[in-house]
Amino acid sequence: MATESTKLTTLWRPTGPQELELVRRSGWREWPPRLPEQPIFYPVLNEEYAIKIARDWNVPHSGVGYVTRFQVDSDFLARYPVRQAGGRDILELWVPAEELGEFNGHIVGLIEVVHEFRPPVGG
Repeated sequence: MATESTKLTTLWRPTGPQELELVRRSGWREWPPRLPEQPIFYPVLNEEYAIKIARDWNVPHSGVGYVTRFQVDSDFLARYPVRQAGGRDILELWVPAEELGEFNGHIVGLIEVVHEFRPPVGG
C-alpha cells in the first residue's frame, strides 16, 4: 500500500480499444489478465515510445490507438529489470502474466488516457 512517502514511477501503455474497454470496466484501476498468447505485460518507460506504438501499430490493427499513463510504487517495480527493446529510448518492463494481479495492486491512482490516434480523415 502506498503512503505519502512512497516513490512513484510513471509508466505508459499503448493499447487498443478492446483492452481499454476492460480497463474502463475495472474503474480505471487495473489491467486485464493476459490472453494465453500474451505471456508478458509490458508497460513502457517513455511517452514517445508509447505514442509510436499506439499510432503506428494499434491504429492499423484496431482502427484506433490509445496511450495510457499510470503510476506504480517504485520499490515494487525494482523487481522488473528495464528491457531495451530496440533503440536507446525503447524501454519496457516485462511483467509475467501470472504476476499481473500483484502488479495491479501496486498501481497508485487511476489509469488515464493521455492520447488517442485514429486514421487520417479520408485516408
